[in-house]
Amino acid sequence: MKIIATSDWHLGNFFHTNDRLPEHTHFLDWLLSQIKELKPDALFVAGDVFDNGNPSAAAQTLYYKFLAQVAQVAPQMRVVITAGNHDSASRLEAPRPLLSCFKVEIRGNVQRVWTETENGGTWTFNFDDLIIPVRNEAGEEVVVLAVPFLRNDVVMGENYSKGVNNFLNALTRRAKELHPGKTLVMMAHMYANGADIAKTDQSEKLVVGGQEMVSMDGWTELPDYLTCGHIHKRQPIWGTYWARYTGSILPMSFAEKDYSHGVDLLTIGNDGKVKVEALTYQPQHKLRVLPADDQELTPSQLKKLIKAELAERTGGELDEHFDYLLLKVKMDKVDSEAIKELEDLVATKNAVLCKLQRIEPSIDWTTISGEKIECTDDVLNRDPLDALKEAFVVKRKKEMTSEQVALLTELLGNINYKQND
Repeated sequence: MKIIATSDWHLGNFFHTNDRLPEHTHFLDWLLSQIKELKPDALFVAGDVFDNGNPSAAAQTLYYKFLAQVAQVAPQMRVVITAGNHDSASRLEAPRPLLSCFKVEIRGNVQRVWTETENGGTWTFNFDDLIIPVRNEAGEEVVVLAVPFLRNDVVMGENYSKGVNNFLNALTRRAKELHPGKTLVMMAHMYANGADIAKTDQSEKLVVGGQEMVSMDGWTELPDYLTCGHIHKRQPIWGTYWARYTGSILPMSFAEKDYSHGVDLLTIGNDGKVKVEALTYQPQHKLRVLPADDQELTPSQLKKLIKAELAERTGGELDEHFDYLLLKVKMDKVDSEAIKELEDLVATKNAVLCKLQRIEPSIDWTTISGEKIECTDDVLNRDPLDALKEAFVVKRKKEMTSEQVALLTELLGNINYKQND
């Protein structure tokens, strides 16, 4: 049995004000060609179908157009889609009754059922709703555990990681009861402990402090394979061979410019083992950063680099594979004329300027007053006047005048007098 696994489409995303609808169309056309060629038995989309909970009409039209095309070119293929943290679970699941008629299964919410007990009753999770048998025309079958992003209201009252592990254990146990001996493939959308993430321009919407980070501690009822969404870099999970992030289909920030993109092709043999092959996709637009290294170039030096590195526009028009561009320029102060010249130059190239990052001259402000800052106590025990003088140099690129120092000295003296009064 063959399965294409993907996630993190983020339909409706804008990249620095640039509408990415053509890029998403380019990807979905490519994915449709892979489906036609490989004839998989199933397509899994593990969350973040849309970039936000209220996607535009254009983004939704693209999504439903793709599903309609899939139904035409691969009528026997099953499609399973789960909600990610960017999605509105209820909005994604709303057309579920209709789409299920076309072999498309949507799981956005975790359903609860009321179970009578001796003490009256209790709410329990409806795990059966997340367990979806997928059978191909040859009669081969795998069981999909379709887990949407588990929000705190699902695992409330517990440590998040422990709550998720308890949920996944119970779900896998139930699947084994219902389908003994069958290959279990789980879809999930979560932040796995140890995952390699972009350190800057983070776009996965990770909770500060790693409060939604999930470890393997206590997860004993394991599926045969886990395909996961949420983290944009393609990589194994927890250093295992049986769990993997498929990654985003487009780079979501300049910090992700060197990521590889694509989908995973899962092939399940008669022995139930899962073989994984990465199918690489080349996004329509490359992300370029000039200079590519840590050089600190002045505007005039940067203009020479732009002329050497970027192709000219054809007939003054961008082609369909133009670059998204970030420029890093060394400037002592904001120079509107120099910035305008850089913008005008890029406007003649086959590139769109997304961001201009101004590099200020580095200042070793910890030694301006002759004192070295090495620990917190060094900060707390400093003379406030010295700290203010250093801040002035960082902000104004020059030292205070004797008159300014005198005014600050008087002000600090008045503050100390009132505190001791």
